[in-house]
Amino acid sequence: MIAIIDYGAGNLHSVKNALDFLNAESIVTGDSETILNADKVILPGVGAFGDAMKCLEKSGLVETVKAVAKSGKPLLGICLGLHLMFEESDETPGVKGLGIFKGKIVKIPEKDGLKIPHMGWNSITPMENRLFKGVEAGEYVYFVHSYYLQAEEKEIVKASTEYSTHIHASVEQGNIFACQFHPEKSSDVGLHILKNFVEL
Repeated sequence: MIAIIDYGAGNLHSVKNALDFLNAESIVTGDSETILNADKVILPGVGAFGDAMKCLEKSGLVETVKAVAKSGKPLLGICLGLHLMFEESDETPGVKGLGIFKGKIVKIPEKDGLKIPHMGWNSITPMENRLFKGVEAGEYVYFVHSYYLQAEEKEIVKASTEYSTHIHASVEQGNIFACQFHPEKSSDVGLHILKNFVEL
């Protein structure tokens, strides 16, 4: 059973639909016990960093997510879910993230001819890792974001892309995975990535 964490930050049902398509048993839940008893957990989300942290705190799920991260069971952050796993974000100065990884979230720099937020398909360059098993360099995935990750520990970065600057598009360390892009909206490539997660 895969628990999709519902903490009021949206993007839940597209993830659920993608897992249903893969015939993976899943549940959308904000119940801590259900999340902790799941085999795998997904932390999705769209919106602002500060609002999302408030929602997690109000839902009593901050310690739940940290417990999942320490448990050894697979945990996948998607988009805002990736941001929340880090220490802080320029989007909401002074608000602390979950601090599962070291690094910060910063604004995508302005560049002539490029729109912010970055919305659309970009090619990624994956490295050898479990989430991207069978994914070729240059495959396209779907992004929606104005802020991006600068990971302090470069060895955890497992995929990157270029949009105005060099963007850390995915990280992996132990049982914890996260993607800046939306695999659930990334057609066959995204389904392949989610399938890899399901099969961990």
